[in-house]
Amino acid sequence: MPSWVDGQPLEWLPVKDRGLAYGDGLFETIAVNGGNPALLERHLTRLGEGCARLQIDLDLALVRAELLAFSRELGDGVAKLIVTRGDGLRGYAPPQPGLPRRILQGSGKPAYPAGNAELGVRLFPCATRLAEQPLLAGIKHLNRLEQVLARAEWQDAEHAEGLMLDVSGRVIEGVYSNLFLVKDGVLLTPDLARCGVAGVMRAELLAQAQAQGIRCDVRDIGVDALLQADEVFLCNSLYGVWPVRALQRHRWSVGPLTRKLQLIARDLLDS
Repeated sequence: MPSWVDGQPLEWLPVKDRGLAYGDGLFETIAVNGGNPALLERHLTRLGEGCARLQIDLDLALVRAELLAFSRELGDGVAKLIVTRGDGLRGYAPPQPGLPRRILQGSGKPAYPAGNAELGVRLFPCATRLAEQPLLAGIKHLNRLEQVLARAEWQDAEHAEGLMLDVSGRVIEGVYSNLFLVKDGVLLTPDLARCGVAGVMRAELLAQAQAQGIRCDVRDIGVDALLQADEVFLCNSLYGVWPVRALQRHRWSVGPLTRKLQLIARDLLDS
């Protein structure tokens, strides 16, 4: 599978890269079908918002051109785009002027079990909590140690994803997915103003649902509200939508709104 660094085929990085030293950067994980990157505009929009937040001066037009060329070479699979602040000396102070580094890595499509989408998945209740940091909330920055710790909590095949709460006990997301609830016909998803990743599939499903007249609400959600939901599902930009069928002893059925949005997500990723 191909790997590019700053637009050139390469598989090594300088040891002074601040992404390695401090996690000083961002990343996007993009499904590629027939040489076409799915949800490209939403990925680039989130990347641009993250760069603005971290004050990384990135040429998004150049990134777009490289992603399209890389995707054509990859054909089918997953393109992971990493943007770091580039090289720096010892110390936290960002280099002035900075020279951001662009890294593209290709891999094959993940082989998720078909039952995850059709029958639904069981959630593992992660003990690891997400810290609250509004300055980083929503963006997909490189600091993912909370997710690493959470994912290390289970090794069995029974659980396909983990449920993550914040330090105040609010429901936030899966380890690598966003979470939705359906209650009385209303589509609900947690507010990510304090922590969590604002996924591109999450944004697209909210927009699609609103366009179809489905009432949507982004708000704080507690565990009790989760357990009282009529439907629960997960989403991300690689697998689309997975219904949630169980969390410990609690069970949910796969509902009609979950199936409707699942089809929308599948079309988005297959186009």
